[in-house]
Formats: sequence, structure tokens, C-alpha cells
Amino acid sequence: MHVKNWLLAVTIISVGFGQFSCDNRQQAESAKATASAKQPKITFAEKGIYDFGTLTEGDTVEHVFAFTNTGEFPLIINNITASCGCTTPDWPHEPVAPGDKSSVRVRFNSRGKSGEQNKTITVFANTDPATTDLQFKAMVNAKADSTKN
Repeated sequence: MHVKNWLLAVTIISVGFGQFSCDNRQQAESAKATASAKQPKITFAEKGIYDFGTLTEGDTVEHVFAFTNTGEFPLIINNITASCGCTTPDWPHEPVAPGDKSSVRVRFNSRGKSGEQNKTITVFANTDPATTDLQFKAMVNAKADSTKN
């Protein structure tokens, strides 16, 4: 009879630990969701692909992609890469406080390009997800040959 009581006690304690462990998982998921909601968030003012329109080969154009940190912690842009050497990004190197606005300036040099151009700029920051893509396009027409009469 003593063994039955001991097994009953062990079973009750095991169920209690299992319940406690499950509760810890729920608390961890809840904490993760709360932390994720408070992370820095980069929210760009414009959506979609920016269109520079029609350019002549050799034109250099630029566009400013404005954004706001809509999270609850400072936003830090670690790096920005462009899909092509013809595109030069410039960004804030200081943290952007929650609620503050800033921008990413992109310069596109169409020298040596022709036809439809589609470029991507990838922003690496302390956000979730850690990368955000910006895109632009342009139609580049050949430069008129000035040597012809």
C-alpha cells in the first residue's frame, strides 16, 4: 500500500512539473511576442517600386526613401547593399529614435546602361525581419551620337 501512495505522489508531482514547464513555454512565447512588438520597425512612407521614368544614358538621378522608426527601441541601420555598382546608397549612421523620421538616399548612374533597369537596395537593420528591400526602375534610352550631322 505504501508503494501505491508513493507512485500517486510521484505522478501528481510529475503532472505539476509538466504543467509548470508548459506554463514557462507559454510565458516565453508571450515574452517573445511582446519583445517583437517593441523592436525597432522601419516603415517606409512609400510602397512599391519607385519609377525614375525615362532617362538618357549617362544621366545620374537620385531619390530619397523616407522612413519612420515605428518601433519602441532605437533603429540602427548596419549596412545597405545595392544590386549593382551603378547604385550608391546613403543612410543615417546614428540610431534613429522611436517615432523619429529619417531617410535612405539612393543615387543611380545610368552610364553604360540601356533599356529597362530594375535595381534593388537591401537595408540591413536591427529589425524583424533583419532586411528590407527597396526597389526602383528606369527606362534608359541611348545617348544621341553628337558626331553625326
